[in-house]
Amino acid sequence: MTLSATKNFFTQGWRIFEPDPAIESWRKSSLASCRQAVTNPANRQWLRHDGTWFAGVNALENNERGEVNGGPPISGQAVQFVSRQLDIQPIRWDKAQISVCYPGYPKVSDDEPETAFRYRLKRDAAHIDGLLRIGPEKRRFLREYHGFILGIPMVDFSHDASPLVVWNGSHEIARKTFRSVLDVNTPDGWEEIDLTEIYHALRRRIFEQCKRVEIAVKPGQVFVIHRLALHGMAPWGKNASAGSDGRMICYFRPEFADPVKWLQAP
Repeated sequence: MTLSATKNFFTQGWRIFEPDPAIESWRKSSLASCRQAVTNPANRQWLRHDGTWFAGVNALENNERGEVNGGPPISGQAVQFVSRQLDIQPIRWDKAQISVCYPGYPKVSDDEPETAFRYRLKRDAAHIDGLLRIGPEKRRFLREYHGFILGIPMVDFSHDASPLVVWNGSHEIARKTFRSVLDVNTPDGWEEIDLTEIYHALRRRIFEQCKRVEIAVKPGQVFVIHRLALHGMAPWGKNASAGSDGRMICYFRPEFADPVKWLQAP
């Protein structure tokens, strides 16, 4: 990776890596297991929005090396980049999310309030990972300390088939905002700080100040999103197309062993 490409990542908060033999080997080896997970009746709870989205959180049975059923580990240029540039070594891969969108996403869901559906439709359900909705009032608390988000497109699909969306530069606005609150508290108390109002105001500020970008990728490529970047998933485009697998992407979000790095690492 060139110096300019590295600089672009830290300016934009995301980067696409061109086709990599190591990633392509992993994709081909793991695709059958992804398909089995999507059709497994035990994973039916992940099919949402009237069947238009398989959320598939931790649905892939990979190990900490990223290996699936004895296949190759996750490796290549993107992995080398995040390991060195984002100060996360060694990488212990979490079980991948298998995110699959189908034509019509998002349809109305019975278990989602109207306001949440409109946000999903108009604002791509934009969020920052790790801030979970807790309790009956769905307040936001920091409970997961991801090092980065790595996305691997598993099949071919058109650019407008519910692409990932990122707001350029949002990660540094988020860092500054969270530091103003978390830096005055010890890390062992971060999980108990209610960030709901701060988080909502932060999203509004990012919508006003940052450019929304759709990430278009093909099998063999891989993309990395900064852990603090505001990102989401666009609705299925009017003329979008995909095969019978839908728009299938595997997402990995390995966590830092030290929570402080979530806020202070590059």
